[in-house]
Amino acid sequence: MSKIHAEHVFTSESVSEGHPDKVCDQISDAILDACLAGDPNSRVACETLTTTDLIVISGEITTKSDVNWEVVARDAVRKIGYTDGNIGFCADTCKVMICIHSQSPDISQGVTAGEGLHKEQGAGDQGMMFGFASNETKELMPAPIMYAHKIVQELARLRKTQPKKYNFLRPDSKSQVSIRYKAGKPVNVEAVVVSHQHTPDMKKKQLDDLVKQVAKKVIPASLMKGKITYYINPTGKFEVGGPHGDTGLTGRKIIVDTYGGVGSHGGGAFSGKDPSKVDRSAAYIARYVAKNIVAAKLADKCEVQLAYAIGVAEPLSINADTYRTGKLEDDLALEKIIREVFDLTPSGIEKVLGLRDSKNKKWSYQETAAYGHFGRDIFPWEKTDKIKAIQKAAEKYLKKK
Repeated sequence: MSKIHAEHVFTSESVSEGHPDKVCDQISDAILDACLAGDPNSRVACETLTTTDLIVISGEITTKSDVNWEVVARDAVRKIGYTDGNIGFCADTCKVMICIHSQSPDISQGVTAGEGLHKEQGAGDQGMMFGFASNETKELMPAPIMYAHKIVQELARLRKTQPKKYNFLRPDSKSQVSIRYKAGKPVNVEAVVVSHQHTPDMKKKQLDDLVKQVAKKVIPASLMKGKITYYINPTGKFEVGGPHGDTGLTGRKIIVDTYGGVGSHGGGAFSGKDPSKVDRSAAYIARYVAKNIVAAKLADKCEVQLAYAIGVAEPLSINADTYRTGKLEDDLALEKIIREVFDLTPSGIEKVLGLRDSKNKKWSYQETAAYGHFGRDIFPWEKTDKIKAIQKAAEKYLKKK
């Protein structure tokens, strides 16, 4: 069983939308959005590579949508803010290479209802996926990753909304937050690290002052007590950045995308994959399950693991771990509750979370591809609408007083 450390410091990092790997994630997800907009049944597995003035788009895509891959990619890069032709990567001048073909029929028959060995839609691959939730923040997320995200997200917002005032900021940045825990609860921030790409004429004090101002804005005052060590552009300067400074690839920031190293990870990336890929959809439903369990006050923390086999609809196994914070007689009861309350088949997940409902959904996959897939209430897997159903199912398993 998992243990709660009496006292420890935990650190998580985030990266901005201008980080080269995140540029790739956003391009891949922008292509997914474009495919689903015209054909909700599109099958998409899109991988992107970026380097100096070059975007390479590859993968397996089967869709009836008429998508101009190059236009979609350039629009995504332009939205991020790479519009200066003098910094080695620009939406309007970079070369775009397209290397796309259709999905393998062997995979298709396993995930299409009525084809292959099973009548029901099966999982798009084998593997295990994890969801996590904790009551240490209002978003029910681990505090270090939540505040690391908020720092770079706020810096990006300022860069975009006040370009004259913050014209020294360029799109690429990274953050890191270290928090001390006592008895499983965050008590204070120990250190904040920010590396931010900038113009040659920036004075370091400008960035130092801005980062401290942003950190105090996005992190609760209750955690900002005592001595906090700041490391801001600790190498001295960060002028060369983005895909010109470091080659980017889709799917390389899986810990940034999830819980910042808290809990477990099955290893699968999210971006560029349509909902038939359980790497993505099952991770979303696992978060939905874990968050509702914590919101229902059955545990202070909860990690849910789901395992699937390609072409098979029902999960092979369900495991829930409450890190000894559970309110039930045994965590084993959570598996029964989860099976009773949630439909965990690929088709059920898509329906419950509206993952293919491009006409009615008020979010995009491209939005998931920066600042974390979890912890923002614009996404349907962040809803806590199963509290009553969980509490009712749990009545017979509550610890006897």
